[in-house]
Amino acid sequence: MWVAQSQRIGVAGVVLEADVAVPTPSSGVVLFAHGSGSGRHSPRNRYVADELHHAGLATVLADLLTGQEEDLDSRTAELRFDIALLAVRVISLTDWMTGFEPIAGLPVGLFGASTGAAAALVAAAARPYPVRAVVSRGGRPDLAGEFLRLVRQPTLLIVGEKDTPVVELNRRAREKLIGETRLAIVPGATHLFEEPGTLEPAAHLARDWFLQHLSPWR
Repeated sequence: MWVAQSQRIGVAGVVLEADVAVPTPSSGVVLFAHGSGSGRHSPRNRYVADELHHAGLATVLADLLTGQEEDLDSRTAELRFDIALLAVRVISLTDWMTGFEPIAGLPVGLFGASTGAAAALVAAAARPYPVRAVVSRGGRPDLAGEFLRLVRQPTLLIVGEKDTPVVELNRRAREKLIGETRLAIVPGATHLFEEPGTLEPAAHLARDWFLQHLSPWR
């Protein structure tokens, strides 16, 4: 059983829409950082979120762009690569979560997809507490630049086997991460994990990583 609710969250000078789901009980909470034109309604991220709910983890799926910004980005694709902008909003959302009563005090995980993975890693570097773990799915961690060397949290990088350029970018980014890391390559998957049978193992990898590292007893 879980409680789901929509929130309008004022962060960094804008108001962002978010969907919050809190199972009873919850052992941790995961904030989703979307990228590349995706938002809280992404069916792939919602699939992963459902897997986390069934494992007793709360989720916050938030749009990192306002409606007006999304319209601009759909025409120009420029904001989805503005890692500084996205990271500031992930950091602000993380701060908001620590004071939101249903999830306050829970260990925090960050799940980043595509360019959102870079924003999540920058946020992890900026918030060593309460962020306890990071997962990147089809991500561009390389875009976090020198912030990678400041990320101490356990980080799982999930990449599709057929997403060849991104596999190499993840390998190089992993070399800069100083904490516990793992690179998991999902057979048969391309960048968006749209192939039958590829999203499920990615979701299970993320679920298990968060369960391992968001445990309140760690």
